[in-house]
Amino acid sequence: MPADDSTPTRSPSKRVSAPSSPIALIGRLVVGLVGLAAAGVACVLIAVGIALAVAYPNLPDVTGLADYQPKLPLRVLSADGRLIGEFGEERRNLMRINDIPDVMKNAVLAIEDARFFEHSGVDYRGMLRAALANLRQAKSQGASTITMQVARNVYLSAEKSYTRKIYEVLLTFKLEHLLTKEQILEIYMNQIFLGQRSYGFESAAQTYFGKSLKEVTIAEAAMLAGLPQAPSAYNPIRNPKRARARQLHIIDRMVDNGFITEAQAEQAKAEPLKLRTPTVTAGIQADYVAEMVRQAMVDQYGEEAYTRGLVVTTTVRAAAQEAAYKAVRAGILDFERRQFYRGPELFITLPTDPAERDAAIDEALSDRPDNGDLLSAVVLEASPRKVVAVRQDGEPFDITGEGLKPAQSGLSDKAGPNVRIRPGAVIRVVKLDDKNWRITQLPEVESAFVALDPRNGRIQALVGGFDFQKGKFNHVTQAWRQPGSSFKPFIYSAALEKGLTPMTVVNDAPLFYSAEQTGGKPWEPKNYDGQFDGPMSVRRALAKSKNMVSIRVLQLVGTQSAQEWVSRFGFDPARHPPYLTMALGAGSVTPMQMATGYAVFANGGYRVTPTLITKVSDYRGHVLFEAPQTTLDSAPRVIDARNAFVMNSLLQEITRSGTAARAQSTLKRPDLFGKTGTTNDAVDAWFVGYQPTVVAAAWVGYDTPRNLGSRETGGGLSLPIWISYMQTALKDVPVAQYDPPPGVVNVGGEWYYEEYGPDRGVQSLGMQDPLPGQAPAGEQPAGEAPRAPVIEDRRSILDLFRN
Repeated sequence: MPADDSTPTRSPSKRVSAPSSPIALIGRLVVGLVGLAAAGVACVLIAVGIALAVAYPNLPDVTGLADYQPKLPLRVLSADGRLIGEFGEERRNLMRINDIPDVMKNAVLAIEDARFFEHSGVDYRGMLRAALANLRQAKSQGASTITMQVARNVYLSAEKSYTRKIYEVLLTFKLEHLLTKEQILEIYMNQIFLGQRSYGFESAAQTYFGKSLKEVTIAEAAMLAGLPQAPSAYNPIRNPKRARARQLHIIDRMVDNGFITEAQAEQAKAEPLKLRTPTVTAGIQADYVAEMVRQAMVDQYGEEAYTRGLVVTTTVRAAAQEAAYKAVRAGILDFERRQFYRGPELFITLPTDPAERDAAIDEALSDRPDNGDLLSAVVLEASPRKVVAVRQDGEPFDITGEGLKPAQSGLSDKAGPNVRIRPGAVIRVVKLDDKNWRITQLPEVESAFVALDPRNGRIQALVGGFDFQKGKFNHVTQAWRQPGSSFKPFIYSAALEKGLTPMTVVNDAPLFYSAEQTGGKPWEPKNYDGQFDGPMSVRRALAKSKNMVSIRVLQLVGTQSAQEWVSRFGFDPARHPPYLTMALGAGSVTPMQMATGYAVFANGGYRVTPTLITKVSDYRGHVLFEAPQTTLDSAPRVIDARNAFVMNSLLQEITRSGTAARAQSTLKRPDLFGKTGTTNDAVDAWFVGYQPTVVAAAWVGYDTPRNLGSRETGGGLSLPIWISYMQTALKDVPVAQYDPPPGVVNVGGEWYYEEYGPDRGVQSLGMQDPLPGQAPAGEQPAGEAPRAPVIEDRRSILDLFRN
């Protein structure tokens, strides 16, 4: 039956929920957040995984670090192992891990990575701490382990980015997988930059303390260990206070990690450190030697010479080199004291404000750094009786009395504005003792000195100029100068083969050659003193360096024969034209050539080749080159032993009673031989001499040839340098003598060739004075016309030479 419309229809019932509790809501929220976090972590892991998968194959190959070979500089050593020079962008000395002292390793581990031997290369706690600090926008922090620093320093840049950090972490894992902890630590200890161009702790120990890393104390190791974080900020030379604070912190960390005891720490904190300041040179003064080696190594190995750790051992002996350097400096400064004062190097305005004045002084002195013992200073007060000056230490000092004499013209009221010494003038001073100073000036004159062993050619010392920083030009090997009378012995040597004897009488009388005879201008040579002493023996003539006698001797030899003869000694014939001026040293030579030439006399007739490099090794000690042991048995004989013996007798007379008599009187030994030389107008001053174990050449002159002074001679300028060097070189060397070789006889106390004894050799030369315009009769070799004197640097034919 149909339902009644009036009956209400029942709809489905609805469940009404009771209000949710707060705990339930929180629970659902936590579950949601955990889900989101899990999803986020999953996404991050997936992203990281993809990044790792993409980045890992692109990581650099690190297998080469198993045989770690960093860029090592070229190092030049003396024969006795002293450092002469170092070339390369990075100053580094490789030291294997087993050779690094524990105190240095412990200091580094204490401050850089105490858990280095425990973790797998990454310090997760440190990374998290650094990340949180950076998110808080605090000062940027890092948590790099030693392995991570190796990865960054060797392969990556210092850029701070998350991408680079990912690469760093991946590379760290790779390094930890392929290398041992000891290998990683070794790379770090040798690779890290520590300021002052020093890479690695061995180099830093040399730079800051002047000692090997094996010798450092706990205090020194802690100071070095503070450098990696900020080499500039913690540089003990430039920032001693910050470096000291860092050192104390590291010592405390060493205690905390059990590396040292409290007692050791207290002792280390109290230890005063002796820093090697930049003004102290660890090596010896041999810049020109080092440069010669550098050029040779670059020629041989190219640019790799600067990076492959070559160690070059030279023939130079440290004591001999120091003696040569000091001798040259002293000789030149002694010459400078006789020169007119040229004035201050610079003038500055001295502010009235003390701070501004100190700053101005510092800047001026920085622009004019010290030159060895020639110190720069700024004048505060000046009068003819006293000068008050100051250096960068800020302590004024007085210059009085004898200390003012070299600059007296600069203190005169009549001195010009560029010469006058006044407040604000930058001058050079020498400290004589604790209280006394002397004003000086940087010299304009140059000098060269070289000493070698005539028995094997090994160079013992070489100074190519007064100051290598002022000019790299090596006057020993590159300066072609006229030798003047120091060349005469080679002409006399040739004449001995023509029958000349030490007792041959030669007329020291005027000579004159007309324009027709010379083919150019008239030539009338003179002696140094302008005097003519008439007939004299060859021995006396050479001792007194008589020019007229030397010309007559050359006429006996013949200019063509003489040109050939001097080539035996290593001289280039083309630089010694076959003209009579050859008798006066008109050709061109270098100091090295002169030393090599005189070595022939010193060793009995053999020409030795100058040798500088004895050995080239790599950083591991593997010998790449070793020079053969040179002896006279393997050297070519160029003159007879008897020729050398007689020439020794003549050259010994020069150091006994001639122009170099100061040599024997000062050194108090008879076994000295040599010859002075001074060119016309005192342009070049020479002394070349020897003892049987060492031959040395000293030269003084201006780069642009000009007069050294009317009274300056080789005996006054160059001989003192030679004597000063020999005082060191011959110390404890017994007096030597030459045994007479076969073919010589002694008659009446004089030596002769057997066939040219008394009454058998050339008895006399030029005993009839020539008339004006007439050559000496019978002295020009047949068929050889008189030739016009030619001087290679194209000076006037009238530029003659004296002793």
